[in-house]
Amino acid sequence: MTAEEYCELVERLDRFQKQLISTIIIKEDHSPLISLKKSNFNLVFEPSFYKGYKYMVREFIFEKIGRISKILDKEDKRLIIRSVWRGFAHQKLLRDRRIKVMTKEHPNKSLKEINKIVSYFIAPEKESMHSNGGAVDALIYDLEKDCVLDFGNNDGLHLELNKTCYPFHPDITSQVRKNRELLINLFKKEGFVVDPKEYWHFDYGNVIWAIEKGEKHAKYDIIKA
Repeated sequence: MTAEEYCELVERLDRFQKQLISTIIIKEDHSPLISLKKSNFNLVFEPSFYKGYKYMVREFIFEKIGRISKILDKEDKRLIIRSVWRGFAHQKLLRDRRIKVMTKEHPNKSLKEINKIVSYFIAPEKESMHSNGGAVDALIYDLEKDCVLDFGNNDGLHLELNKTCYPFHPDITSQVRKNRELLINLFKKEGFVVDPKEYWHFDYGNVIWAIEKGEKHAKYDIIKA
């Protein structure tokens, strides 16, 4: 499969998911949010620009992260938690910051065009899967090499957002593919689904998870607090 064919497939899947979102029933299980900062797991937390960020996930996901962390412990690696639950204010600020950067980079584009570009990777606050506590953005740190693994579009913790973010883009190297497979398989074994456009983004219990798993309903609704 060529890179162009693969990208078309990914983008078709992404559109399909978005079309189905409004049709999914949500039976909220009211499980609480728990801060991963309060765990005894060996985790690395990517610094957040959002003041007072607590890296919170649903109770069930908290346990899953713990099991993933223990597997990586045996390989002298650490799970990097980039971002988990984000309230509307956090998501809006994240988008606004990106829009500001893109506006400077593309002064000839209209605000409408900029918003469309930004929305491809950073959803509006009411559409983000991070608002329900079921999404986890993660990478892996190699203790032996003292660095973030090479995932193909990252310089340490900084990610370049483009189509090479698609999990199995044909143009990535064999080592990058191996690193992505390690990350993705750790989460898949815990029942998560990987985002078709972002190899670092995983969903559990929310509407995207329900769509991908063929579940009758989702378990996690938006938490606005």
